[in-house]
Amino acid sequence: MTSRDNLLATTFVEMADTLVDDFDVVELLSHLGRRSVELFDAAAAGVLLTDPHGALRLMAATNEASEFIEVFQVQIAEGPCLDCFHTSEAIQVDDLESAADRWPRWVPVATGVGFRSAYAFPLRLRGRVLGALNLFRLEPSRLQPSSVAAAQALADVATIAILQHRAAIDAQLLAEQLQLALNSRIAIEQAKGVLAQSLDIDIDEAFIRLRRYSRNHQRQLSAVAQDVIDRRLAATEMGLTSRA
Repeated sequence: MTSRDNLLATTFVEMADTLVDDFDVVELLSHLGRRSVELFDAAAAGVLLTDPHGALRLMAATNEASEFIEVFQVQIAEGPCLDCFHTSEAIQVDDLESAADRWPRWVPVATGVGFRSAYAFPLRLRGRVLGALNLFRLEPSRLQPSSVAAAQALADVATIAILQHRAAIDAQLLAEQLQLALNSRIAIEQAKGVLAQSLDIDIDEAFIRLRRYSRNHQRQLSAVAQDVIDRRLAATEMGLTSRA
């Protein structure tokens, strides 16, 4: 096994570790960019990822030149990364000069900072595309088929890790929301009981008065209920008459 094969294997193991451990997405993508430069003889790499609104954002770049042209292509909506993202297909440009008609604004800027070839690999899973991994070289050149397959495989592993990370966050938020809803329900039920006992009214009437007060004062029902439970809000303060 060559040193490159060893590094590739190590990189896959490191990427797979994120599937079981907590991780930082920016660090993951930065690591993906750095290793891609080493593995595929690139001068620079960048990774773009969609934000919650579907817009592409730069998440990692290995140097200032790649950062500049990545941001630029997002701004002008033109370049290999954009095409890769929209088509969900890898883009290989062995000589950027030959793509001047395809990306008339982006190519002069990319070649101006020294890049002569570019490759973009989609971060995708089952038709869903999250962004793209982009590689740049200083000379016109072609990636070997084995390198193309390896780069896409790394992008795929990164995609799985990101989707799992997002799912975990969504699950946590859902659990928190459900717990808040449960806590609110408990507080409202307790407040209904407090009002029903103190005002000698039935539970349904107690709820009507709680809801009326929250609407009139533009406060959340659960917050009003908690104030009633904690005796910060008395029946008389709610415009009610105590039976005492």
